[in-house]
Amino acid sequence: MSSPSDPRPPRQPGWVIGHVAGAPVVLAPSSLLAVVVLTAAYAPAVRSATRLGAGAYLVAAVFVVLLFASVLAHELAHGIVAKRRGQQPTAFVLTLWGGHTSFVGGSASPATSALVAVVGPLANLLLAGAFAGLRVVAPSGSLAEYLAWAGALSNGFVGVFNLLPGLPLDGGRLLEAAVWAGTRDRSRGTEVAGWVGRAVAAGLVLLVVVLPLSQGLPPSVFNLIWALLIAAFLWNGATASIRSARQQRVVHGLTLASVARPALAVAPEETVAVAGQHAVAAGASEVVLVAPDGRPAAYVDVDAAGRVPAHAAATTPVSAVAVPLPVGAWVDGRLAGEALLEALSQASRLSPVVAVLVDGRVAGLVRTADVVAMLRV
Repeated sequence: MSSPSDPRPPRQPGWVIGHVAGAPVVLAPSSLLAVVVLTAAYAPAVRSATRLGAGAYLVAAVFVVLLFASVLAHELAHGIVAKRRGQQPTAFVLTLWGGHTSFVGGSASPATSALVAVVGPLANLLLAGAFAGLRVVAPSGSLAEYLAWAGALSNGFVGVFNLLPGLPLDGGRLLEAAVWAGTRDRSRGTEVAGWVGRAVAAGLVLLVVVLPLSQGLPPSVFNLIWALLIAAFLWNGATASIRSARQQRVVHGLTLASVARPALAVAPEETVAVAGQHAVAAGASEVVLVAPDGRPAAYVDVDAAGRVPAHAAATTPVSAVAVPLPVGAWVDGRLAGEALLEALSQASRLSPVVAVLVDGRVAGLVRTADVVAMLRV
């Protein structure tokens, strides 16, 4: 999902086949590979069940196309409802693994998140019912009956599978919203749904192995391979969600006290020796040079200052061992949480080291490497 702060989300690779709700519908190259592989994989089963001969490949191909059409209907439902709830979709993408929808703007409430999540599977289940009705009226044993069956099966599968209660599936979004509403903590909801998503991934593989064994049959190698691929996709998505939740928790608790190093402001003509003595007395680990107007102009390179010989430290100005700070490379010391992270992100574009100002006075120094390390959970 695109970040709400992205003014122009990155272009998705693939072919644009249309636009819905102001967003492109993109067919990724990997989806074509999926169509070929799935058609070849399903054709023998269709031939065995229908005795259609070569026509089995047509039914299998239509089944796969309907499967991707089901995924597209699913994603379009997400995007249309999300737009009505204040989120702008930026792309509907069909890929090897199905599809996904990117948005600008996050869900403002658990209710919105749950509504956007549930409409996708609901659209598929409604389509499954419509195809099932067509199958009833189609001539028995006809190609139309098999195609209606394929439409009902593909939509039913997409709808039910996506309701499994674990991220990155829509059922996981519903679980996330429920925990979010109960605890008023979205990060906790995301983390819980992520762990359940891991359990779903493991359970899928276990089911493919245990179910045939319970019937006295060996597990199907084909089914096991597909289960492992799908489980890997689910596990990776769930793991990313858990990591994102932990990062959000860190961001919400982010303060300058947790990332800034105490700094002492000195004039550029101050000597290395005197500046060091004053910094120790003030309990500061950094020294910032200020211009006559009080603006932070540079910071002392600690390593460079440490290499100044003791006999020269009393005559060497700190400006000789300082690194310039560009105009704007500072943040308001009263910020916290996402506002602080956004301010640091803007300032760090100018310099990897940022000064902290409180009421116009230098209070600390932030090294972006420290912030990155804190967010790497």
